[in-house]
Amino acid sequence: MPIEAQILQAVYDTSLDAIIVIDQKGLMRSYNKIAEKLFHYSAKEILGQNIKMLMPPYFAEKHDGYLERYLRTGERRIIGIGRVVTGQRKDGSTFPLELSIGEARIGDERLFAGFIRDLTDRQQMEQRVHELQEELVHASRLASLGEITSMVAHEVNQPLSASGTYLEVARELLVSEREDRLAGGLKAIEQAAAQIRRVGETVRRIREFARKKTPDLAFEDINRIIEEANAIAAVGTKAKNIRTMFDLSALHPRTRVDRIQIQQVVMNLVRNAMDAMTDHERRELVLQSRINEAGEIEISVLDSGPGISEAAAKRLFTPFMTTKKDGTGLGLAICRSIVEAHGGRLWHEKSPLGGAAFKFTLPANTGSDVKPHASI
Repeated sequence: MPIEAQILQAVYDTSLDAIIVIDQKGLMRSYNKIAEKLFHYSAKEILGQNIKMLMPPYFAEKHDGYLERYLRTGERRIIGIGRVVTGQRKDGSTFPLELSIGEARIGDERLFAGFIRDLTDRQQMEQRVHELQEELVHASRLASLGEITSMVAHEVNQPLSASGTYLEVARELLVSEREDRLAGGLKAIEQAAAQIRRVGETVRRIREFARKKTPDLAFEDINRIIEEANAIAAVGTKAKNIRTMFDLSALHPRTRVDRIQIQQVVMNLVRNAMDAMTDHERRELVLQSRINEAGEIEISVLDSGPGISEAAAKRLFTPFMTTKKDGTGLGLAICRSIVEAHGGRLWHEKSPLGGAAFKFTLPANTGSDVKPHASI
């Protein structure tokens, strides 16, 4: 073997990334040692097989169509662009990975090289950082809540006390039925009304204080947001051996959203579902997207967990209400605020899998219905 070929082979085998080369039929032609460690298949088992065997069923079903469309149209949706996707190992377990694809021609043959990096360790670290950030935010919120509570007590107590006094005076003046006291009674009522308006103004200022900024909107592929959010949410979850299924719209619905905020909503709902199934024998998770009868984009997260009691369901979106032992009770309230800020709605119903189903909608338009603020 020429020295150049030996150097190339050494680089190929010692790469920190898994490298898999496929032909235009999707058959694997090359598979390095890191790929063997990552997917738990040996090169002997894998070469000549379709790349689909390294993907969860939903993605495997779609792959040949994606490849055929690219060869026919030349339209690039992933080639030359890195993205986060989900891979499947030999034992059926799934994991998040970062995939970049390059294209090459050797004679008349077209080959595609995939450069794959396991994100499990990195995302576990990022997840821990995120959890620490959430703890700090929660502590900050609690501190702010204490300050706001004191402010409310001080600001509201005085005008309410004054209102009560004015109304007592008005009652005394009006029950006497004396003509000369009538004007005084009416004036006392007006003063009480002014104090009550003062309370309303105080509450309004507090609501303004709690409002979020306007979402940073851009046209996004909702299916892609769901796929990436699930891949990230799956890292570090307490529940293992969860069978995740995707039922995503073939229309690839797109609309104007703040991608990070909607991803946060999906991640929160997925993590909640996974946590609910931690000690449950049946562990199935279904992620759906569709265009509903109203023409909206509808996203659903369905689980086979124990479900939510009727009493708890009535207060699910109330701040500080939680069904988790260590929950803060803010996640679903914040999710609803984000969804409503995008012009959609979020609700809960019983899952056909036997557990809980959380669904939310987004307007399938240019985002003209998006509100300027989201109140928490």
